[in-house]
Amino acid sequence: MDSIDLEVLKTSAAWIAAGHRCELVTVIKTWGSSPRPIGATLAVCDDGRVVGSVSGGCIEDDLIERVRREGITRERPEIVSYGITADEAHRFGLPCGGTIELAIEPLHAQSRIAELLARLEQHQLVERRVDLRTGAVVLGKALASAVLTLTEDELVTQHGPRWRLLIIGAGQLSRFVAQIASAMDYHVTVCDPREEYRSGWTLPEVQLVHAMPDDLVQEMRLDTRSAVIALTHDPKLDDLALMEALKSDAFYVGAIGSRANNAKRRERLLQFDLTPAQLDRLHGPIGLYIGSKTPSEIAISILAEMTAVKNAVPRALQVNHAAALEAPGTAACAVTMTAP
Repeated sequence: MDSIDLEVLKTSAAWIAAGHRCELVTVIKTWGSSPRPIGATLAVCDDGRVVGSVSGGCIEDDLIERVRREGITRERPEIVSYGITADEAHRFGLPCGGTIELAIEPLHAQSRIAELLARLEQHQLVERRVDLRTGAVVLGKALASAVLTLTEDELVTQHGPRWRLLIIGAGQLSRFVAQIASAMDYHVTVCDPREEYRSGWTLPEVQLVHAMPDDLVQEMRLDTRSAVIALTHDPKLDDLALMEALKSDAFYVGAIGSRANNAKRRERLLQFDLTPAQLDRLHGPIGLYIGSKTPSEIAISILAEMTAVKNAVPRALQVNHAAALEAPGTAACAVTMTAP
């Protein structure tokens, strides 16, 4: 499952290779309420086909209509605005009088989309510089902290995974988590030393590593843009890796299991050289409480919590599994959080 940005680039490259004219549309600025963030992309083909989104549908309709009526005639990039007047805001469905500014770039072989995709296949974070006067493109290495910038002469965008996720265990739940996280622009690595689990792995686009998880945690040098999720239920694999991850700068460390298993895990980890503050960083039972029961639902729960932490959502606004209400004598989390 590709991220939206990657899907737009791959489709654009296919259109170019097939001899079509197409345009790449990028959100570069918004005012007021806007359905899509800065950096969101869309591509429109000369036959009216479209992939991606910049507004949720309203502006897309106008872009498609113009292409069908006039064709693709731009020879160089152009900056356009939608929703400046109250009438336009109403017409294009921009709430609260919102305004959106777009860069519309005609694509061709010299746009270096195929080369960009080749770099992204190598999990590189790539900077793409577009000369607004000539349309010339320069590719380079991007910093994880870089953001989209626009000057009078140049548009600079970033492409590729800025966040890393290490999943310990290659079971069924891991496949769902890996698919969704990849679509969220994470560079996902799955680690499992067990041959019986690696042999059943069905996502060739996700890196699968044969190693002891704690060794890989140390090797990856986890930073503030890294997350670790332990999904094996096996203390021999999970505990040492969690210990190393909790001592790192990873923004999120979580482990699957029931409340009882989580309590036992915390007791074991206290026997290692972890401080109470480091242990308090462990998310377990993992995930936000959404009543999840199937592996796909549990994956959504896990990634919802990870996203909330990444976006600095206050804990008071989160309902995690450990805080979920349950009737006396039930073990909801033990049931919902023990998928293989």
